[in-house]
Amino acid sequence: MIKEIYTLYVERWHFFLDLTWEHLQISLMSIVIATMVGLGLGIMISMYRKSSSTVLGLTNFIYTIPSIALFGFLIPFSGIGNTTAIIALSIYALLPMVHNTYTGIIGIDKEIIEAARGMGSTTFQILYKIQIPLAFPVILSGIRNMVVMTIALTGIAAFIGAGGLGVAIYRGITTNNSAMTIAGSLLIALLALLADWGVGRYEKHIKRKRKLL
Repeated sequence: MIKEIYTLYVERWHFFLDLTWEHLQISLMSIVIATMVGLGLGIMISMYRKSSSTVLGLTNFIYTIPSIALFGFLIPFSGIGNTTAIIALSIYALLPMVHNTYTGIIGIDKEIIEAARGMGSTTFQILYKIQIPLAFPVILSGIRNMVVMTIALTGIAAFIGAGGLGVAIYRGITTNNSAMTIAGSLLIALLALLADWGVGRYEKHIKRKRKLL
């Protein structure tokens, strides 16, 4: 089996390279959208805390829906292909972003916020200069989880006509080619591990920088 997988990589490297690039494009687009929307929602519910239980409850509920079911639900609205995959993956990735942003901001010492207000800082200045920087390690932890999860879930997108390394898995399953299925799965796992390592390194860099300050 190992020899078959190696042969596939050597003989069809261009095929796997194209799929890897497409996989990264779909994943990165979903991650960017989820980061922006999730950060905004997290900030909003930290400012209007009465809405936090509703928003967090909704994101938790969405997270319990099986991924393939969510893909299928969106098909009548956005069709098959990469667009539906990006929408579904962005929705799925919201939970860690919203939750960690909210948790990071509300965990800041209230005395720091009150001192900033006493010095005449506006709400936006407090958010931009104090709350987000102090909450950033917690937010970054959410981004790390979300990145790994999104890269892994992008593999399922091939089942609704999207691209990426899931295409190799799908072809392997439909043609009973175990080597193709494993080859695609290994590349997805490798991408997820590399992304986790990269964000983890940045996370450690931020922590070291904070200790020096």
